[in-house]
Amino acid sequence: MVLLVTGGCGFIGSNFIRYHLRAHPEDNIVNFDKLTYAGNPANLADLGTLSAYSFVRGDICDRKAVDSVVERHRVEGIINFAAETHVDRSITGPAVFMETNAGGTNVLLDVAREHGVQRFVQVSTDEVYGSLGPEGKFTEETPLHPNSPYAASKAAGDLLAGAYHHTYGLAVMITRCSNNYGPYQFPEKLIPLMIANAAGGKKLPVYGDGQNVRDWLHVGDHCVALDLALRKGKPGEVYNIGGGNEWKNLDLVKLLLSRMDRPESLIEFVKDRPGHDRRYAIDASKIARELGWGPAVSFETGLAETVEWYLANEGWRKTIESGEYREYYRKMYEDR
Repeated sequence: MVLLVTGGCGFIGSNFIRYHLRAHPEDNIVNFDKLTYAGNPANLADLGTLSAYSFVRGDICDRKAVDSVVERHRVEGIINFAAETHVDRSITGPAVFMETNAGGTNVLLDVAREHGVQRFVQVSTDEVYGSLGPEGKFTEETPLHPNSPYAASKAAGDLLAGAYHHTYGLAVMITRCSNNYGPYQFPEKLIPLMIANAAGGKKLPVYGDGQNVRDWLHVGDHCVALDLALRKGKPGEVYNIGGGNEWKNLDLVKLLLSRMDRPESLIEFVKDRPGHDRRYAIDASKIARELGWGPAVSFETGLAETVEWYLANEGWRKTIESGEYREYYRKMYEDR
C-alpha cells in the first residue's frame, strides 16, 4: 500500500509512522504536513534515509497541493491526523480550527473520491461526544454534542467523512480515541507539561478543582488500533478506542509528582477553562469484538516509560519551548 499520512510530524502521526514502517515494511508512506507549531520533523528525523518513507510539506486545505501529492504518489490509502487540536487555542481563535479540521478534511475526502483512494481513516476524538456524568461511557451510538470550538470542528469533519461514505461510497472509517500519552507529545499537553515543570521545580497548573476525568491510552496502543481500522475496518463504521483507564486530573498530577519524587506543594490550581468538560470515558467493546483490538501497555509501565523518555530527551523539549525547532525547519523547507 502507498499510504498518505497527513499531519505525520505531530505526536500521534509520528508515532503511527514509526509503528507502521515496522509492522508493514512492504508499504510506502508519504508524510504530508504543513509544519504548524505542533508539527516537528525532528520527531522523524532518523527516518530520512528510508526508501519507504518520504516527506512533503503541504496544507490539507490546499486542494491543488493535495491533488498533486495523491496523484504523483498514486496513493491508495489516507489516514488523516492533520488537525488543530489544543482546546485552549480553539477558545481564543476558533476560525483556524474550522478551516483545518472541517475544510481541510473536506478537501482530503474530495480528492480521495476523485482519485479512487481505496481506504480512508478519519482520526477523531472522544471530545465530539461532549461531557459525561459520573456514570456511563461513550459508545459509537452516543449522539455528538461537542462543547468546545475544537470538538465542534472535529465533529464537523466526522460528519463530512460519514457523508462521503453514504453519498459517494468512499471507504471511510472514523475512529474516536480517548486521551493519548507517550513520546513526542507537544509540551503544552498535560502529561509532558507536568513532567517538564516538575523536573524544573516549577509550579504545575491544574484547572479548577482538578476533578475532571479522562480515559488515558498509550499512543502505541492507539497506533495498533488505527492500523486495524485501516486494513480491516468496515467502511462507514465508527470505532471508539479507549484504555478503560480513568484518572482525575489532580490524581494523575499527584502520581507524576510521586514518580519523580517531587512535592505536591508544586501543584497550583488555576482558573478553569471555559466550558471544561467534566468526564470522558470510552466503551471500546466494538473494536475489541469486531477487529480484535485491546490495549497492551499497562498504565503503570507506559507512564514510567513516558516519564523516562521526556527526562532523557530534554534537548528535544527545550528546542520546542524556545521555538528554535521552528526556525531551523522554516529555513530548511521555506523554498519547498
